[in-house]
Amino acid sequence: LVTLSIYDMLGREITQLVNTAQEAGFKSVQWDATDSMGRPVSAGVYMYRIEAGSFIQTKKMVLLK
Repeated sequence: LVTLSIYDMLGREITQLVNTAQEAGFKSVQWDATDSMGRPVSAGVYMYRIEAGSFIQTKKMVLLK
């Protein structure tokens, strides 16, 4: 099971991009810069968190518009 979520710098979840079972391998996901309700988010710094089995990683990213 793989989940990929986007958070703002206050730790609030903006949206969840992936929440499915995935086979091993390289994957790619594009985020359309909207929240879970479909509203556009502002440019700025966001965090993404990927969880796959026991692997969990959180990284910072910059959204430029």
